[in-house]
Amino acid sequence: MDRRALALDAALQCYVDRGIAATTLRDIAGEAGVTPAALHYYFEDAAGLREAVIAERLMPVFEQVRDGLIGLPDASLGQVLEGFVNHLCALVEAHPWLSALWIREVVSEGGSLRGLLVDRMAPEITRILTARIAAEQRAGRLNADLDPRLLMVSLVGLTLFPVAGLPIWRQLFADQPLDVEHIRTHALALLQRGLELAE
Repeated sequence: MDRRALALDAALQCYVDRGIAATTLRDIAGEAGVTPAALHYYFEDAAGLREAVIAERLMPVFEQVRDGLIGLPDASLGQVLEGFVNHLCALVEAHPWLSALWIREVVSEGGSLRGLLVDRMAPEITRILTARIAAEQRAGRLNADLDPRLLMVSLVGLTLFPVAGLPIWRQLFADQPLDVEHIRTHALALLQRGLELAE
């Protein structure tokens, strides 16, 4: 791996561990095993490095989520939701930093990526998915009491949040293995069959 790519990965790890605002170029240089001068050579400054991480590490992941939804234009809503869950779980397995960065820099107040999510990452995904949900409701194929906006929130709540909390859940359920595959299976069961509560 070249030094520039190594620096991007090191920056991403520092952002997850320390937070974007608290991470210095010296922190990233130490994590990458390069000099701060090398970071200045590749990225000019901390802001340039952060923009490179966003462009080359974060945006491609969100584009994969978007492309997964756009790539299912003729699928049923059930297939779309299943595809969303499967795809998101595969992404958090491939990119272990994703859920932690989501909690630290998007969900937490003052997170450095919240504006980016609202302005660049999520609008198209949100628009596509909520429109599909609303269309299914109008056609009478989906519970009309569901709020399309909050069903989108529920999908995130069934995937990214449980993955981010895995270190906690593994302590609470220490006698049983728990991983992203368990989260994926559970999310699909809830979406497809609900709780099946007895009357």
